[in-house]
Amino acid sequence: MAAGGVESAFRMLEGRWKMVILFQLFGGEPRRFSELERAIPAVSQKMLIQQLRELERDGIVARTVYPQVPPKVEYRLTQWGEALCPALDALLEWGAKRPRAAPEA
Repeated sequence: MAAGGVESAFRMLEGRWKMVILFQLFGGEPRRFSELERAIPAVSQKMLIQQLRELERDGIVARTVYPQVPPKVEYRLTQWGEALCPALDALLEWGAKRPRAAPEA
């Protein structure tokens, strides 16, 4: 049963840019699409849109469109998405502890 939960969680978070997007959204402040583009310059606009849509579909990110010209779109973590923060902080700590030269397997 636990393996199924882990598989489901990894499936929601898989994708080259999703973790980077999530880190950009931590802190609770909504971010405009253009801010995310500037913060993650290596991602294409098409890929950023795709990854954001998947995160939105999975209930991790909320998208708000403001009816103005030009359109203003903001993204923020949902309450459920914010629940990921402690797990991702732990992942950062774990990664920081990696020895300089990884041992041979």
